[in-house]
Amino acid sequence: MEPSPEQSPHHAYPDHWEADVVLRDGGTARIRPITTDDAERLVSFYEQVSDESKYYRFFAPYPRLSDRDVHRFTHHDYVDRVGLAVTIGGEFIGTVRYDRINEQGRPASAPADEAEVAFLVQDAHQGRGVASALLEHIAAVARERGIRRFAAEVLPANNKMIKVFRDAGYTQRRSFEDGSVHLTLDLEPTEKSLAVQRGREQRAEARSVQRLLAPGSVAVIGTGRTPGGVGRTVLRNLLAAGFTGRTYAVNRAFDEGLATLDGVPAHRSLGEIDEQVDLAVIAVPAHRVPEAVADCGEHGVQGLVVLSAGYAERGSAGRELQRELVRQARSYGMRIIGPNAFGIINTAESVRLNASLAPESPARGRIGLFTQSGAIGIALLSGLHRRGAGLSSFISAGNRADVSGNDFLQYSFEDQDTDVALLYLESLGNPRKFTRLARRTAAVKPVVVVKGARHSGTNPPGHAVPVSRIPDATVSALMRQAGVIRVDTVTEMVDAGLLLAGQPLPAGPRVAILGNSESLGLLTYDACLAEGLRPRPPRDLTTAASPQDFKDALAEALADGTCDAVIVTAIPWVGENGEAETGDGEVLAAALHGAAAGSPAKPVAVVHVEIGGLAEALAAASSTAAPRTRPTTLAAQPSGPPATTTPPTPTEPATVEAAGASGTEEADGIERTPGRIPAYPAAERAVRALAEAVKYAQWRRQAATPGKVPEFLDETTDEPGAAALIDTLLGATPDPRGRSLTHDEARELLGRYGIPVRPTLPAPDPETAVAAAARLGYPVALKTTAPHLRHRADLGGVRLDLADEDALRRAYGEFTELLGKPAELLPVVQSMAPRGVDTVVRASIDAAAGAILSFGLAGAPSELLGDTAHRLVPATDRDAAELIRSIKAAPVLFGWRGSAPVDTPALEELLLRLSRLVDDHPEVVSVALEPVVVAPQGLTVLGASVRLAPPPPRGDLGPRRLPNY
Repeated sequence: MEPSPEQSPHHAYPDHWEADVVLRDGGTARIRPITTDDAERLVSFYEQVSDESKYYRFFAPYPRLSDRDVHRFTHHDYVDRVGLAVTIGGEFIGTVRYDRINEQGRPASAPADEAEVAFLVQDAHQGRGVASALLEHIAAVARERGIRRFAAEVLPANNKMIKVFRDAGYTQRRSFEDGSVHLTLDLEPTEKSLAVQRGREQRAEARSVQRLLAPGSVAVIGTGRTPGGVGRTVLRNLLAAGFTGRTYAVNRAFDEGLATLDGVPAHRSLGEIDEQVDLAVIAVPAHRVPEAVADCGEHGVQGLVVLSAGYAERGSAGRELQRELVRQARSYGMRIIGPNAFGIINTAESVRLNASLAPESPARGRIGLFTQSGAIGIALLSGLHRRGAGLSSFISAGNRADVSGNDFLQYSFEDQDTDVALLYLESLGNPRKFTRLARRTAAVKPVVVVKGARHSGTNPPGHAVPVSRIPDATVSALMRQAGVIRVDTVTEMVDAGLLLAGQPLPAGPRVAILGNSESLGLLTYDACLAEGLRPRPPRDLTTAASPQDFKDALAEALADGTCDAVIVTAIPWVGENGEAETGDGEVLAAALHGAAAGSPAKPVAVVHVEIGGLAEALAAASSTAAPRTRPTTLAAQPSGPPATTTPPTPTEPATVEAAGASGTEEADGIERTPGRIPAYPAAERAVRALAEAVKYAQWRRQAATPGKVPEFLDETTDEPGAAALIDTLLGATPDPRGRSLTHDEARELLGRYGIPVRPTLPAPDPETAVAAAARLGYPVALKTTAPHLRHRADLGGVRLDLADEDALRRAYGEFTELLGKPAELLPVVQSMAPRGVDTVVRASIDAAAGAILSFGLAGAPSELLGDTAHRLVPATDRDAAELIRSIKAAPVLFGWRGSAPVDTPALEELLLRLSRLVDDHPEVVSVALEPVVVAPQGLTVLGASVRLAPPPPRGDLGPRRLPNY
């Protein structure tokens, strides 16, 4: 909302203060500055506030606002006097105001850095977290305007307001003066205030998704009068799933006399429905959606699922329609799934919601599924159904204009019905927030992600989010750091999900392999080695093995303390007449369940090849089959394929739940129903899923005792000095594009953080080169700093170990003869460093993902082969240790082929110092240390480049707000 001409012209309306927020109950509201046009809204708002709340605000009976009050509360300069309002449906539900004051408590201007603050929230909306949200935003505004403290006078009986201040997490002081409580809050964010803010954000956003997935009533807007069509299909699916709430069919084209449709009440508009409608599924053409949204908002609908297409996937015009759709819905306090969505499902027995286009609701299970693609959602639902796996919840978000994967993670974190979260993502709207939420969620339950559109460099049509320029390999490394299980395909995602949802986490990488096929066992053994597991030699039970033999062998392997997981391999049995025995799969499944049920909790996976009945028994999620006596002495022989009376086994894994199994809590802290053993048609798929579980379990164990930043960094860094230097280098009016530092400037800045860079001296001619070498001391190196030859010893751009003046002059002559004139080469002289391994250390800022620390070996390993590791900043001691050990060429640092191990502790310290520098000073947008020569004792930084720029905004550190794409 723009201000009227009466607004102070020298302080423009600060539209960047506008924000959509999620309140405590999951509803949304808009926070914006109050303008002179809000007089009527303010008066209407005040009339709806109780006398008690007015008394708490003004410390006296104050039944109405005078004209002078209205003028004062709507006229602000947005610097010394600021007012913010929370609105729903365009009307005020809460306000906050600050006035800058001096030490005597009188009105003041800068440089006074204290302000008096006061709140007022409509009684009907108290308890929704309105005041807490307002405090976060007014504090951010105040900091922007140079205010460092808030002062507030609160009546002792106003416990709610006192609690708002007390729980905010800011450093505060309290005193009792003249019958009121005097509070002073320091507005500098603290670890506690940030934790409070993020905790509130998590609960609010989780609640907003929970309201969508567990409504008490659903209206399908756009239900067709005849069978078929999107709306009628959703209505049919709602009824078929047995939704426990009330269902309504809505279509403005219904005949006035139509009372019911498919057995549910039929209405022409929501206004005709006497009861509250919690969720509306909108299935009308895009041009009619605004009318439907307005109808929903005016009648108190809490959330929307918009199936309608014709938005951002159609181009720029559709993108603007999509933005307007989000603005309209949020103005009424509603959240949106979609548009262009496939729908949502909640299998909880108390809900049984299938508000989607999926014709069959999945079975109830422990897997939560989020997808940004309707087509992928259809495939995943179908595949999970074939494999006998159940879901707890399903969201197909379409263009994900509002509810996103981040919201789903917030919900999954505290959903007691979800053990594993699976996400198919095509874009990351807020990568910083995603990694933060994923790390917290992964600490209590697995998060498995497939990232589509990995190499296109653009977002898919319809996804109007910022594009991150970081390579996909970096994205994958950052996800791993956050504990996310990143896989490449949806098949791998489901393979891993089935294992993680039904089996305990492995305690280590040791794998026992047993089965009735030596060849299949060897394939499994090889696959384990390829995935970095430690398999024991396969145990061949021979082709004569019976189900009882499998049971005994599995029980023995599970009881063996030297193995952490078991893979069972099985091929079909045939009878004495050469024909396959029907029912073998059911009997084998029962035997395996019997062994697993009475053994220590370790993960078990089955690799099977065309066993008649096994896939059916696994997919049935039942273990009621009883063993029966029959001859099973032979496996299929090479002389000819066995005859079979059952259809070919599906090529998908399946699961089965043991009879009589009860919920148990494993050592990893996740409560699971034991006995659901996943089966796979190929050894590679089973092993890959198990390898992901092993890596995740290791991450969980390490995350239980997080790393830390060593204290020595506090003692040997000069943060104030570095800040002052950066301010000087950027200047009073810094160039938004930034600037690269000279060698000496970079040396000085890095030196403030204990990162010495070996000096280099320019050598524009041989005489200057000789003088520089004399100053530095022989032996020296002669290097070109021309961009096309920098660090290219293979092209002759570096000459090392020049022991004396003659060698230096000779090298200089060869330089200029072979490579060009000194003015083109820009040669420099540098003293030699001790021999070691050349490495490269970098830090850079991605506007979407944040600061990233990278490490690799210099030259071909990192530049040609991409062997580089990455971690998010700030890095801990554990991150630094893992960083240098996670590249493929890491053995070179630890004594490969008899070489001397290098000083990796010194390298870890360098990584930590650089991480601290870019974390402390966001103006440092890029640093490259190359090469860093790591010797057996110590290291030497031979080259450094640093770039400074005005810091990009850090939305993750500001007050909580919903993104606007």
